[in-house]
Amino acid sequence: MTVKSSISLTNEQHSFARTLVDAGRFPSVSAVLQQGVELLRQQMESEALERAALAEVLKQRRAGKFVSGPKMDDRLARMLIRKRQPNAVHN
Repeated sequence: MTVKSSISLTNEQHSFARTLVDAGRFPSVSAVLQQGVELLRQQMESEALERAALAEVLKQRRAGKFVSGPKMDDRLARMLIRKRQPNAVHN
């Protein structure tokens, strides 16, 4: 089902949409706008999923074991030593 809607575009937006239609990429300016709205919807859904996933990671991290800054620095230093030795990398 489609719904008719009146919209206003800037001259630049209309010119761009007309260019896409004239190039054969879309059958009408309306189709260009429909595609734009669909892309925006998809982007917003994707961002919402990413935010939810990040919130879950943060929730799991908060519930996990805390490692202090100095302890993490020590872990990272030891890891770098282990990684550099087999490859003979020197800082």
